[in-house]
Amino acid sequence: QVRLVESGGGLVQPGGSLRLSCAGSGSIFSLYPMGWYRQAPGKQRELVASITRGSTTNYADSVKGRFTISRDNAKNGVFLQMNSLQPEDTAVYYCQVEIFGRNYWGQGTQVTVSS
Repeated sequence: QVRLVESGGGLVQPGGSLRLSCAGSGSIFSLYPMGWYRQAPGKQRELVASITRGSTTNYADSVKGRFTISRDNAKNGVFLQMNSLQPEDTAVYYCQVEIFGRNYWGQGTQVTVSS
């Protein structure tokens, strides 16, 4: 059974940083692309960043230059380093993996950027 567990969210002031972690189990995650999505209140879930099995990365325009996605294949983990956080980054952040065309999601972790 595929399972993803996020951690690292919290409350941070504008300009601050957070590092999100996602631990996977139930599959060999190094074989598949993984990503981070977010959903703000009243908005649709959107892609923040993705990383292929070969560690090629892709970012939403709104986070380019501020966020960095990385993965640790030995630990079935994916990470999101978020710097220069702004109030508009406030959302629930979800870890995602696509396995044979099916998306799996974690439970989400809340990130709140506020002074």
